Amino acid sequence: MRSPHAIIKSHIATEKSHIMRDRQNCYVFEVASEANKIDIRRAVEELFNVNVKDVATINVRGKMKRLGRFIGKRPNWKKAIVTLAKGDTITELENI
Repeated sequence: MRSPHAIIKSHIATEKSHIMRDRQNCYVFEVASEANKIDIRRAVEELFNVNVKDVATINVRGKMKRLGRFIGKRPNWKKAIVTLAKGDTITELENI
């Protein structure tokens, strides 16, 4: 089993993620591409000491980008939307 820090790469703080956090008690993370829902659930529970109710994952395709005449592609990445049990919050991420 991989370490929780290797599975959860970063927290995604956007306007939409803040609305989801306030209304639905959901938190959005960038996770390792090879991580599955069970790994993500265990990592969040271990890192933040909360009870996870549900995990949804999305594979995000990298965008094509240009720099002058050169064309490149951003890497693909995986996003996880984690719903916590009622009454649980991640206090470390509330101020972001």
